[in-house]
Order: sequence, then C-alpha cells, then structure tokens
Amino acid sequence: MSLDADLIPASEACRLLGISAATLYAYVSRGLLESRPGRDHRSRVYRRQDVERLAQRKRLGRGPARGAAQSLDRGLPVLETRISLIRPDGPYYRGRSAVAAVRAGATLEDIARLLWDCGSQDPFADPPGDWPARVVALATDTELPPVARAMAVIPLLALQVPHSFQADQGTRRALAATLLRQNAALMVARRPAGPVHRLLAEAWRPGDAAFAELVRAALVLCADHELNVSAFAARVVASTGAHLHATVCAGLSALSGPRHGGATARVYALLEDARQSSDIDRLVAGRWKRGEDLPGFGHALYPDGDPRAGELLAMLRTAKVEPVALDLIEAVIAAAEAHSGRRPNVDFALAAICYAYGLPAEPALAMFAAGRLAGWLAHALEQQAQGKLIRPRARYAGVQPDSGDGEPRPPAT
Repeated sequence: MSLDADLIPASEACRLLGISAATLYAYVSRGLLESRPGRDHRSRVYRRQDVERLAQRKRLGRGPARGAAQSLDRGLPVLETRISLIRPDGPYYRGRSAVAAVRAGATLEDIARLLWDCGSQDPFADPPGDWPARVVALATDTELPPVARAMAVIPLLALQVPHSFQADQGTRRALAATLLRQNAALMVARRPAGPVHRLLAEAWRPGDAAFAELVRAALVLCADHELNVSAFAARVVASTGAHLHATVCAGLSALSGPRHGGATARVYALLEDARQSSDIDRLVAGRWKRGEDLPGFGHALYPDGDPRAGELLAMLRTAKVEPVALDLIEAVIAAAEAHSGRRPNVDFALAAICYAYGLPAEPALAMFAAGRLAGWLAHALEQQAQGKLIRPRARYAGVQPDSGDGEPRPPAT
C-alpha cells in the first residue's frame, strides 16, 4: 500500500471507529491517534493502520481480555515496581525527580545507588579492575560498534564471576556496579576507570568540562524510564534466574532497535538531511505530509513535551558549540512543531548533542546505553528479589482446532 493510500480522511476514520467527529478529535488530543495535514492544508488525515488498531482495541470490549490485549502497549500496568515513576514533569527515581537530580549535580553512580536501594552500602567503593586477558582484544577493538562490542564482551565477563542469582543483595549490587563501569568502558573501547561521565567525555571530547557536564546530565536522565521495552526485556530474563550479565545483554539487544535507542541514529540522519537542504521547513513538512515519521519528536507519555529533552537542550543552548549547528537544530525543532505539533524527545536531544559537537551518531546511543544500564540492573535486582517468573499469557486469534468433521474452525471473534 502506498503512503497516500494509507492516509484516510476524518470521515473514514469515524466510520471505522464508529464514533463522531468530536470523539475523533478527543482521541487525537489524548494521544490515542495522530492527525496530519491533508492535501488542501485545511483538512486532517489519519494513518489507516493506526485507526484499525484502535478499532480492534475497542472491539475487545471492556473486560479482562481488553486489559490483557492493551497492557503491553503503554496500556494497563503489568507489574509493580518501586524503582521509577513517570509524571508530566519527567521521571522520578524512587520518588526523586531526575531533572532535579541533574540540576543538583548528581552523577550516574549517585543515581545507581538510589535505583538499587543501596542504603549505606557503596557498591562503587572498590575499583573496577582491568579487563581479563581473554577479552582485551575485543574490549579495545575500535572497529566494532559500541553496543556490538559490549554485547560481544559481557557474556565472556560473566565467566569470571559467581552466579549473581545465588548471591546476597550486597554482592549483587557490587557486581552491578562493576558491570555499569565495564559497559561504559566498552562503549568507548577503554579500560574501566573513574566516573562514567568523565570516562565517556574524555574519550569523545578530551579536556572539555562543559561537554562532560552534558554527558553527566544525559546519563542521569536516561538512567531509567519505568517499564520501557529494554527494561522489560531485561526484567523478563532476570525473572528466570539468569545472571545479571544476561539481563544486561537482553537490555542492550532491545535498545539497539530503531524504535528504541536506535532512533538516535535516525535523528542524526534527519539532522544531516537538514544540513544538506536549502529549505529545512520544506524538508520537514514534506516528510510529514508523505506519512513519514519524524524521528526524535513526540512521546506518548509526554504529550506536552519530553522534560528530559527540554533539560538537555537548555544545557546545549548555553554550550560553546558552532552557532551554525545550533541554528540548524533549532530550525528542525521549529519546523517539526509547526507541522506535526510534536516536540523533541530524549532521542533527539542525544543526537543533537553529538551533532552540535561535531561527533558521529554512535556516541548518542552509547550515552543512552551507558545510562540506561543502571535502570536495567535495578529492575533485575528487584525482580530477582521477588523470586517470581514473568510469564504472560497470549490471546489466541488464529484458526481453531478441527471441529471433528475434518474442517478447521474460523478464528474466534
């Protein structure tokens, strides 16, 4: 189906949903659907697949089946956690604002202690040590992408330590601290040393204290975001009793996808396209009207804008970067909001930092992965302490078994 054919007018959307135009507009304002400008610039159009997906949810009814069907797509909560809470003004880590923590000078290690509920224990008290001989070549191979390098080395590091599921909480936290430092070091192909934000910043921009502050803020704001895709993946693996190293690899695998942390690369590509364009507003408007997405803009949990991006972009605006680069970033933001009504999210902010400082796209995902590891480990520690297996049920919607006459039954409705 072509992009144009996938966009339908409001009347067709109302017909498929069985609702009035007023209800349709209410759905848009609540973030259940998104609208785009029509060809005449006055009407609005909607993506057919989004409308059909919402219609299917409505048909499921209001009982347990509906809750189960929606719960894995930002719907009903599926489990309890004491780790983080998402509010309109940003994430809260065990009741403390992540944005406030950034402004107070917190480091990723500070946030990890909080997320891991360390109390008086400091899991970072002991130095992380150097790489075992068997992984040195891989850990320092700069030809490998950062996340791929980490995913190759971390399973080998697990061979050096006791099984974390059988250890006490204090030992698990100490192991988590080592893993946090090792993962950050793998992102820049160096040995683990010092605070994570300084390790990363020195690898990318040696001696730039202002840039190091931006990296510190990014790590803190990325540390956790409730039950996101990568945290859920890590938590499911942890529930089986797997080693903390395995949960980290699950999180990294999920984060690498283009609909999650991998979106930073798509944002960077958008900024590059804007740099080569003679008309940024026209570029952005064209993408939106053709039904293409705008990577790095909009967030279902922050309809009024992602506060994490707001904080990082405010810091970036005061940094000593090339004015031309910052002007381009501002132009893309303005065009996206003008044509889609969407504001930047944290993916955009991470990519914008790299673009403004003349770095490639990879450090954006590396910052995301280095910070979010603290959250994955928090979820793994919490899940293992509960001692429960996460095993949801599926709602079967396929062909039913034979009815006895040799003919398969149609799918259940």
